[in-house]
This record gives sequence, structure tokens and C-alpha cells, in this order.
Amino acid sequence: MMNKAIVIYSGGLDSTTCLFWALDTFDEVYTITFDYSQRHSIEIDYAKKTLKLAESIKNKKINAHYFKIDLSQIGGSALTDLSIDVPKNRGEEEISNGIPITYVPFRNGVFLSITAAMAERYDVYNIIGGWNMLDYSGYPDCRDDFLNTFEKAINLGTKAGALGKTFKIHTPLIKMKKSEIILFGKEHGTDYSYAYSCYSGREVPCGECDACILRAKGFKEAGFEDDFLTRLKNESNNST
Repeated sequence: MMNKAIVIYSGGLDSTTCLFWALDTFDEVYTITFDYSQRHSIEIDYAKKTLKLAESIKNKKINAHYFKIDLSQIGGSALTDLSIDVPKNRGEEEISNGIPITYVPFRNGVFLSITAAMAERYDVYNIIGGWNMLDYSGYPDCRDDFLNTFEKAINLGTKAGALGKTFKIHTPLIKMKKSEIILFGKEHGTDYSYAYSCYSGREVPCGECDACILRAKGFKEAGFEDDFLTRLKNESNNST
């Protein structure tokens, strides 16, 4: 196993997969979760639940950190401006073409900058994220060339880098389909019971936004029931 790593952890399906992979791969795991005034801020509450669950499953302490930054001040995205509607019921071809209004301007660049500062503070030189170039909504800050370039920037722009330390951005999911991500996650014992993906911000996923559509397609192709929906159904049955 390698030494230490920090996971940019939203609480969603992809970052939850990365979390469980990191716990199997690194001796010490940190996480950073961002409250950026997102429409679906409920994901933060679910992230906390998954972190506790992961600690129990892997019998390993996670060094969790939370960072607040108000990207609604910039706006320009359906995820940070409630006056902009989230696209619903788009077909696969439409999802895979163009950059949708759910794109948050340079979000991953902002997150990576803050994560790099946190990583340098704690002498953590492995940064992990659930970026993906295949089953995603066309976000340019999820692409390999962007992430490789940002890795170079971190090494050039930090004291640690100047002193000969080398930061590495790990992208274990970058070229996987959503179904492959789920299968990879299951290989590492990932429990998706609290992994929240929906853009609506409601406890019960809408099933109509891009994130919900891609997730449903992924679980179907992987041949698994969605842990999150199974948990909701069990809780509903137990309450009646």
C-alpha cells in the first residue's frame, strides 16, 4: 500500500467508488467535501453517512474535512442558481453532446486548488477524484488533459513541489463507463446506500436529471440493484 491520499469527496457514486478504492490502496485516507451552495447540498449529509459506513466496513479511520465556498456568487449554473432549471429527461445522445447548464464554471479547478493547499498542509501527495470522460455530461474539467495539466501546475506552484515533493492526481475512473465504475466499486466492497447523485436535492431521486439517468443506466448494465433505492424501499416498508 502507498502512504497517504486525499479524496475529493462529494458523496456521489463516483467519489464513493474512489473512497473505497483509496481505503484499499493507501495507508491513510483524508477526504475533503465542499459545500459550494449547490442545489443538491443534501449530498453533504449523505457523504457524512457514507464516511461512517466506510469506516465500519473497512475498519479504518478517515480524516474528513469540510470546506465552504459560495459559488452561487458566480452563478451561471443550474446547480448554483435556483432560477435556472435543471434539464430533465434528456436522451443519451443529447447528454453526451455539448456542455449542459449544470456545468459549474471551473468547479474542478477551484476544488483542486483548495485540495492541493489542504494536501500540502498535511503532507499528502496523492489527490484522488472521480472524474470521468465517458458516461458524464460533457464537463471540460473532467477531462484527462485538464487534470494532467493541473497536476503540473500544482507541482510548479507549491512550496512542496519546489522542494522536490511530487504531487500525483489519481483518476482511477477516468476511462470507465458508469457500469464499469459500479463493478469496480463492488470489487472494492463499495456500499452505495448513501451515495447521492440526483441534481434535484430531494431525498427521493427525481429519476429524470442527467445524473439519475446515467446512474440508472449504469446499475442496469452492471446487473446490480441500486443500493440507494433499495435502502429507500426497505425504509419505506419498515415504516408501514
